[in-house]
Amino acid sequence: MKNKFKSGFVSLVGRPNAGKSTLLNALVGQKVAIVADKPQTTRTSIQGVVTLPGAQIVFVDTPGIHKADSQLNKRLMDTVRASLEERDLLLFLVDSTRAFTVEDRRALDLAIKTETPVVLVLTKVDLLPEKAKLLPLIERYKALHNFAAYMPVSATRRIGLEELLQVILEHLPEGPAYFPEDYVTDQPERFLAAELVREKVLQVTRQEVPHSVAVMVDRWEETPGLTRIYATIRVERPGQKAIVIGKKGSVLVKIGTMARIEMEKVFDVKIYLDLHVRVQPGWRDEAAFLNTLDWRTMAGKDDS
Repeated sequence: MKNKFKSGFVSLVGRPNAGKSTLLNALVGQKVAIVADKPQTTRTSIQGVVTLPGAQIVFVDTPGIHKADSQLNKRLMDTVRASLEERDLLLFLVDSTRAFTVEDRRALDLAIKTETPVVLVLTKVDLLPEKAKLLPLIERYKALHNFAAYMPVSATRRIGLEELLQVILEHLPEGPAYFPEDYVTDQPERFLAAELVREKVLQVTRQEVPHSVAVMVDRWEETPGLTRIYATIRVERPGQKAIVIGKKGSVLVKIGTMARIEMEKVFDVKIYLDLHVRVQPGWRDEAAFLNTLDWRTMAGKDDS
């Protein structure tokens, strides 16, 4: 008897810096979500689709579960709550190198409010000097919820990923392929380009800048063999602008070079990248501006 095709939606949830975007990129096999060691790097839900011979898994990356102290953060938490609804499976990610905290308990409480099965995914196990330390952490979570499975993984070393995929497939229902076989993500290139610039800002600048950075692509021009991208990095204070630009523009040049190289890998085309920095006080609490940051309504002229 021929095996029936399986498909479903799987949300990745957890605290900030648990490794959700890194795991998503590893499972999909290419970069679809930016990665940085800063809280709230992911600001919207991002789909990454894995199509196998007998199944299709639609992964949904989400912002880290945190206390909302601005309009931006409230929207991030709304995104998280929406990602918990009508899913076939939840992956609750836990950084195995960090001690259990009250914030972890609150995050778990939010994730298990639904009737959806939850797999506990313990990330970054390659960084654990003693693997025996996993057992007390697993027991701590076992006492709080009856998880569908407990999966130690390392996305960067690809440890446990095949086993995780098998567990996911076991919990998916029979269903159709929702997307074409070569479909990888729901993000437009314009949004991904803006995100890649923001990723490099997060990686290069100091701790005081990350939460205050937004990037918008103002113009996108495609010609044979070259794509020109014009983007603006927005910050909230003049001091942050000075940090992003750096002495004689050195930091901005570094950000632009790193982003351009990454874009050329992702888009497989030569890129000309033009970056500017602008101060926009209080943008994290401006509803109209936050609407333009959502790629589903992203503004900007396309001259291709």
